[in-house]
Amino acid sequence: MERIVCALALTILFVLHSVTAFANDSHADPRDPFEGMNRAVFAFNDIADQYVLQPVARGYRKVTPSFVDQSIANFFNNIGEIKNIGNDALQGNGGDVLISTGRFVINTTVGVLGMFDVAGQIGLERDSEDFGQTMAVWGIGNGPYLMLPFLGPSTLRDGTGRVVDSYTSVTQGIDPERAQYGMMLLDLLQTRASLLGTEELVSGDKYTFIKDVYLQRREFLINDGKLKDDFGDEDFESFDF
Repeated sequence: MERIVCALALTILFVLHSVTAFANDSHADPRDPFEGMNRAVFAFNDIADQYVLQPVARGYRKVTPSFVDQSIANFFNNIGEIKNIGNDALQGNGGDVLISTGRFVINTTVGVLGMFDVAGQIGLERDSEDFGQTMAVWGIGNGPYLMLPFLGPSTLRDGTGRVVDSYTSVTQGIDPERAQYGMMLLDLLQTRASLLGTEELVSGDKYTFIKDVYLQRREFLINDGKLKDDFGDEDFESFDF
């Protein structure tokens, strides 16, 4: 489902751009040549978030005990280890493959299907990898910044990577299909609930702030944290778009 939404979003954006490509030849930010279109998509996403997703996420947070919420987060993180293993291998990081594999095996068994992060407690730290990062390691550039409908900030490279990563998602094989959508909705709600309160960190133009945070965080992840954080002491995980 996610790969379909992402592919459709990318297609819609480029069709719209082809219509408006000659409307403005000058761009203030070379990373964001589609800024006018991106801002329109951002406005749509922002309204949907304010009036639909945020209220539902607050309701989820209110009725869900913290230990249950953490168990759900751990469960989805454990599923994500499959993606991490594949991308670690494609990046040639043998040591990280072993760590991600160890985390998946330990948390799936001792951690009761990933509900408990036992591997983290014994020193096997989680390292999130995706195909967008893999393509960056291979030397493929960001491409233009994109604000995808429903999916949020991305780039041409990262949006393509999301489509590829979706094929490794365990939830894609869940049957019946409505159970698959239920899993995706639960993951979305848990993720959005974890970001409640981060709105207070936004300063200045919200669109520009989110774009800068997203692009810097991606560079931070691609370089395995070996970059200076220009946003001070704020944890990049607070902006897990």
